[in-house]
Amino acid sequence: MRGSGWMRGWRGAALVAATYIYFLIFAQFAFLAKLSGLGADAITLKGIMAAMAVGGVTLSLLMPRLTTRFSPGLQLRAGFALCGAAAVIMMTPLGFGVAGIVAFCIGAGLGIASVSLVTYLRVWTGASHPVLAIGAGTGFAYFVCNIPSVFTASPGSQSGLAALVCVAGILLTFRPPNSHGDTPRVERVQLSFPRALAGFAALVWLDSAAFYIIQHTPSLKAGTWMGDLHLWINGCIHLTAAMVAAILLWTRPALVLSCGVLALGFACILLLHPTLVLPASLFYPAGVSLYSVALVAYPCFLSGAQTTQQRAQQAGWIYAVAGWVGSALGIGMGQNLGYVPPAFVAIASLVVLVPVLLDLIQNRTREVAVLCAALVVGFVLLRSLPADSSTTPQTDVERGRQVYISEGCISCHSQYVRPGTADVLMWGPVLTMQTIHAEEPPLIGNRRQGPDLAQVGSRRSPLWLKAHLIAPAELSHHSVMPSYAFLFTDRRGDDLVAYLASLRGPDQQGHLQQEAAWQPSSAAGLLDVNRKEGQELYAQECATCHESNGAAYRHWHAEFKTKPPELAALRAGAEGYSSARLAQIVKFGIPSTDMPGHEYLSDREIDSLILWLTQHSEQPHPHS
Repeated sequence: MRGSGWMRGWRGAALVAATYIYFLIFAQFAFLAKLSGLGADAITLKGIMAAMAVGGVTLSLLMPRLTTRFSPGLQLRAGFALCGAAAVIMMTPLGFGVAGIVAFCIGAGLGIASVSLVTYLRVWTGASHPVLAIGAGTGFAYFVCNIPSVFTASPGSQSGLAALVCVAGILLTFRPPNSHGDTPRVERVQLSFPRALAGFAALVWLDSAAFYIIQHTPSLKAGTWMGDLHLWINGCIHLTAAMVAAILLWTRPALVLSCGVLALGFACILLLHPTLVLPASLFYPAGVSLYSVALVAYPCFLSGAQTTQQRAQQAGWIYAVAGWVGSALGIGMGQNLGYVPPAFVAIASLVVLVPVLLDLIQNRTREVAVLCAALVVGFVLLRSLPADSSTTPQTDVERGRQVYISEGCISCHSQYVRPGTADVLMWGPVLTMQTIHAEEPPLIGNRRQGPDLAQVGSRRSPLWLKAHLIAPAELSHHSVMPSYAFLFTDRRGDDLVAYLASLRGPDQQGHLQQEAAWQPSSAAGLLDVNRKEGQELYAQECATCHESNGAAYRHWHAEFKTKPPELAALRAGAEGYSSARLAQIVKFGIPSTDMPGHEYLSDREIDSLILWLTQHSEQPHPHS
């Protein structure tokens, strides 16, 4: 039985959904999260993402040459197989070189799958309601990716889901249900190919810039993608907008693109004002789904292409120029500016709207009047926004506090010096409960796997904090803290450093006097002091900065306020460094320098370290 048109189109909808799910949950989230875990710096990250773009552009433009050489199913299976292999590889340990190759495979696989799918989609949807099938597949994909358990899953789990989706896509391509001739035809093309290409490029550029900004701005991310309710609402908006787009596209493709650019542009304007992030979170998914359905439907059914070769060529150019190049430009705007300039929103809107307006002026006077009235109302609302709102209303310290919260630092670090305990000497003066409760929200924490950070700005310099965030084990030998180097690919890392450096206690002078009066306890007895242990402690805790071949010295020596001395060459009493003074420096560091304290070392360990330093220095040292 041939079945109804709706049932015959389910396979086309499923293939669209599989392609979008892979792109959304893996290429946009899991892959980037995996790179962040590797500690890639800004240059390396850009190089890897450039490899993905090169793969996508190259295969998108190459596929039209191959459309007549291989069957539709074989082409789709090749694309899904390459995408799935990349997802599987990402679930294994890998370095930057392999990550670059995987990135190219992701782009190449998506280029093959997307162009092949659009070129032959009418084979899978049939002639009855094909655009509705595209809308259903697109909306379903966005809905699935916004399910909280999927959206918040680990990169490994998201990669596994992406691989399974690719397997499903491969299975769906066997035994096509329709013939090439059983396809719909469009009597009048309402949107020329050049207009469509320019419009899609503007839309993808806007979308990518807004996406990057939301993803890398904690306050905006919290207002749009944080919490189950937000995610469910986003999923429903995506699904609804996709189905509306599918209903309108067959007769009014220009209207769908116009609504998409207006929704995205309005969302970008609202994102300039953090107090308006909630309405922005409603317009953004609507705009994305409106144009995402058109991005698939236009080259397949609405461009006027009469042959397979023509459809493949138009799809290749749209996905290469608008999809990959437009996306790269949008991400670059988000990285460099941190916001979407209103002037660019206006330009992108004009690219899509001007042709529509010209048609309306000629044929639909009343519609023009309604549109002008809407624009006037929008302008008045924009002008009525609070005058003190700005693109970056927060200080670096305030933004850094949001990074501290969003990265979950509270899970391992407290900000509470416990009264009447050793905390007071190690971490600083006790804060009053009134001071703690005044914070929004309080960050005292309930676990302490790492040191307390209540007054870390008094104990660690900004340079030390930055170096430790990038490579914790280089400064703290036994640290289990992961690298947060990815935060320094944009301003989040510097903002976090500014916040941590701002954490200072109320009575620093009194605490410095306590440190100056401290001496290692003699309760353990001199017989417990171990010179060999001191040598091991020096190698673990000190050599990284105080040896010319130490890891921290090699990376940061040009930025040290004062060059760290060769500790192994010191002699007791030399340059004022008595054994007692050396012990105080090891324990508490030197204020206003990059020399940190080692508060967690026991008195016996400090005595052992000082014993090795003072005795070993009497012999020539290879690095002195």
